[in-house]
Amino acid sequence: MLGVATLTAQPHKTLREWGFPTGIFNVGPNNAITDVPGVTVGHVTLIEGDSVRTGVTAIVPHQGDIFRYKVPAAICVGNGFGKLAGVTQVQELGNIETPIILTNTLSVAAGIEGVVRYTLMQPGNEDVRSVNAVVGETNDGRLNDIRGMHVTPQMVIDAINKAHGGPVEQGNVGAGTGTICFGFKGGIGTASRVLPESLGGYTLGVLVQTNYGGILEIDGVQVGQRLEKHDFINHVKKSENVDGSCMMVVITDAPLDSRNLERLAKRAMMGMAKTGGIASNGSGDYVIAMSVAPGNLIDSKAKTITSTVLSNSEMSSLFAATIEATAEALWNSLFMAEPMTGRGGYHVDALPVDRVLEMLRVRN
Repeated sequence: MLGVATLTAQPHKTLREWGFPTGIFNVGPNNAITDVPGVTVGHVTLIEGDSVRTGVTAIVPHQGDIFRYKVPAAICVGNGFGKLAGVTQVQELGNIETPIILTNTLSVAAGIEGVVRYTLMQPGNEDVRSVNAVVGETNDGRLNDIRGMHVTPQMVIDAINKAHGGPVEQGNVGAGTGTICFGFKGGIGTASRVLPESLGGYTLGVLVQTNYGGILEIDGVQVGQRLEKHDFINHVKKSENVDGSCMMVVITDAPLDSRNLERLAKRAMMGMAKTGGIASNGSGDYVIAMSVAPGNLIDSKAKTITSTVLSNSEMSSLFAATIEATAEALWNSLFMAEPMTGRGGYHVDALPVDRVLEMLRVRN
């Protein structure tokens, strides 16, 4: 079937909803990337038969003409074992001109075609002959028949058209349908931070697609070690191998240029490190950072551009907010995911939330 994955009878809760808030800054009303004004997210979830477990997630940075009013952006490559389409033009020009698409590794081409077709269909783009589609991926091939290449360009267009504000579906949805994280079921996660007015009052949101490994830490507790489920454990106790990739998208309404957005993106990797991620050799770990401050969107038809940007000395609080929101989004992807059985009967358990919560309570 094509649609949102069925949830179990017991609703899942994020780490914060279980009573364990992390970090020092407040969160937005949805604790999601959509707390940043104008940002929307759409998913298409594809679950068919016993072997198709995949999908598409679209992040739309603002509700105007993105190709005409481009978004200041930067990309950080934490570890480059991945297929992030469109990266070089973002590095060269410092902006993004399309929605961001996340999907599986072998569907990046479908993602590009879908984004290009969507862009060409928009009013005012009748003469456009070049589109830099930004499409990221993680490999869901253990649970999903990835070689079947079941994602289509139309699914990508549908995900963009379905994008909405407010609460964001997390866990086994969209691009996170078939992903695995720290040996448990991974997926889509999101979180946000709102700086106090004394620090500018800016909102920053993060959305992640988790499919990576390491030694799981949750709010400082060595969860992976205590559960005896982590990378390298085959060298110390029993056979287990966890590897993969992670896509992280950071959006803020703070007025930043591409240079400081690159600095911001690097801090998301520090948030990943707080979860125990190690950016292993076979992991494609990428951060896409954007600023949607309305006055700084780049008019493609303008001959000169005037923008107001934060000075370097004002960046530290945004760095801290990025680290906090990224770590929480990554943890939320685990807390909101469900067990899944997929290709060849391969089964992945969800994070044992009850045991983790007990570890957190004992620590506290």
